Amino acid sequence: MFGIRQPARKRVREAAEKPFWISFSDLMSALMVLFLLAMTVALLAVTHEISESERQKAEREQDILALLARLRAETQAFPGITLHGASVDFGERARFDTNSHQLSTEQASLLRAFTPHLLALARDPAGAKWLKRIVVEGFADARGTYIHNLNLSLQRSERVLCVLLAPPGSVADSLRNADRLQVRDLFFVGGASFNALKKSQEESRRIELRLEFLDPGELRAGALPPPLDDDPRCPIDHP
Repeated sequence: MFGIRQPARKRVREAAEKPFWISFSDLMSALMVLFLLAMTVALLAVTHEISESERQKAEREQDILALLARLRAETQAFPGITLHGASVDFGERARFDTNSHQLSTEQASLLRAFTPHLLALARDPAGAKWLKRIVVEGFADARGTYIHNLNLSLQRSERVLCVLLAPPGSVADSLRNADRLQVRDLFFVGGASFNALKKSQEESRRIELRLEFLDPGELRAGALPPPLDDDPRCPIDHP
């Protein structure tokens, strides 16, 4: 009969013509989920990196405190030598005369007797991991000009290295070559002039060994050092 529709066929045609695409809102929802997942992964990575950095800092601090505690215990066998923070102060046991960079035989022997204890700590696993260098600091009192005292401070630091690097046979208590090599590679010269005065002029003319430590992830310089010098003369005595 005319005018009679066939609903079933219409439904089939409408179903066939219906597009197979997700709506715009569904697409935005999917992109938002992906964005949140990416942010979550990134935040987890950053959190892990921060946690690892904090762990390394805490480990470094604990190792350094343990090393300094052992060093403080070592100084007990050498009356007059004290540890202030990370600096070994020789006090009156290695005090200079006015306007002089010379050390007495007793003072030189003390330096050579104490240094192997310090080097043993440097060879300790924690010391080998964190100790960067040992700065030999010579100090001057406030008399004289700044440049003169700065030069005098440097000469006092150099005198310490001359004492420690004295070749075998030049003095009775010279360090072993292994220790001399470690001194050469680990010790650095520093001059402090009169920037860190003590209560008296005499106390200011002193020697300190300041320990410096690596930061987490920091590497030591890898330059090839020169051979040991077996000349017993100190260069500051023979310009």
